[in-house]
Amino acid sequence: MIAENVKLAFSSMVQNKMRTLLSLLGIVIGVASVVAILNLGQSVTDSMLESMAAGGLDMLTITPRGAARETEIFTEEFSDVLMKDVSGIKTVLPVLSSYAAIRNGQEVLSGESVQGITSAFFEENSLELSDGEFFSAIDNINRRQVVVLGKDLADELFPAGGAVGSYISIFRNQAKSYLVVGVLEEKDATLGVSYNYTAFIPYNTYEQRFRRTEQVSSYIVKVSEDSDPLDVSDDIEEYLDTISGPDYYMLFSPATLVEMANDITGTFTAFLAAIAAISLLVGGIGIMNIMLVSVIERTREIGIRKALGATPGIIRGQFLVESVLLTLSGGLIGILLGSLLSYAVVSASGWNLHISIPAIAISLIFSMFIGIFFGYYPACKASRLDPIDALSRE
Repeated sequence: MIAENVKLAFSSMVQNKMRTLLSLLGIVIGVASVVAILNLGQSVTDSMLESMAAGGLDMLTITPRGAARETEIFTEEFSDVLMKDVSGIKTVLPVLSSYAAIRNGQEVLSGESVQGITSAFFEENSLELSDGEFFSAIDNINRRQVVVLGKDLADELFPAGGAVGSYISIFRNQAKSYLVVGVLEEKDATLGVSYNYTAFIPYNTYEQRFRRTEQVSSYIVKVSEDSDPLDVSDDIEEYLDTISGPDYYMLFSPATLVEMANDITGTFTAFLAAIAAISLLVGGIGIMNIMLVSVIERTREIGIRKALGATPGIIRGQFLVESVLLTLSGGLIGILLGSLLSYAVVSASGWNLHISIPAIAISLIFSMFIGIFFGYYPACKASRLDPIDALSRE
């Protein structure tokens, strides 16, 4: 019986092509809008998460501020203290940083970032070399005056190349000569952090020869693989509040930022999708209107079917199947158009396309629901027609 109703529905749709097209238009636009918005929302969110993940979601940054810099809390030794007192931490890397002028011959660059780091910094931050090598733990112990340059900084200091093996001067109170041992591979900025214009020198060299200080500029905290970065971040925050107070440090956690971004984009996408779904309701009203017209036009046909023994349930099923078939057809076309539209937008924007399977499934289910909901009244009206009255109408 269902197969027969499907054949009758297709026959009616083919016989009235223009009316079918116009009745499908609202459903197509509604579904295409919902699918495109949800696909784009998912694509933006996933692309943003991938970019953040490239910088390491398991990395936290603690930056002392205000009067905390004058205390004896945030020193190099605090790295070991933090690892001992807070669980879930793989390593803590102290970082010294400031800005200085850098010279190579007649080429002088002012206000460049200089960081004093341990050799483990490169590996933990997934930094790679385009030339040369990283300085070693021995270089740090011996306070050697060696430097690793960011790619863009090296290109400006050595336009013709050949940075590795050359010497540069880094100015603080006075100029000191540093041997360039390596040049980093260029890396896109992650969360606003880029090392392309940074000069890295050994931690002990910075502390004793570049700028005498025992106060660490920041700490890079690497979370253990079996620990949740959000939980560790909360534990560190609670610990720091206890020993220094909340006003004396800043804690930056990419994982927290990702969670916030995910919530914001998810809410915004859902809001836009809800607005777009209104057009589905408008399309459903159009379907009901068309089905009512169809009942009036086919009154005599209904009378003949009833006279031949068709029950009200059979008549009702016929029109319900036709209504659902209309909305499902519009839903499938809308899904195709919405996917093509989202593909065009993400291609132009340089994002990666992420098809939202739930959006497609929800659109199909909602299309079917629209067909049943708005087709039920016309179907019931057709099933209640008196066969004698129906046969008497022209």
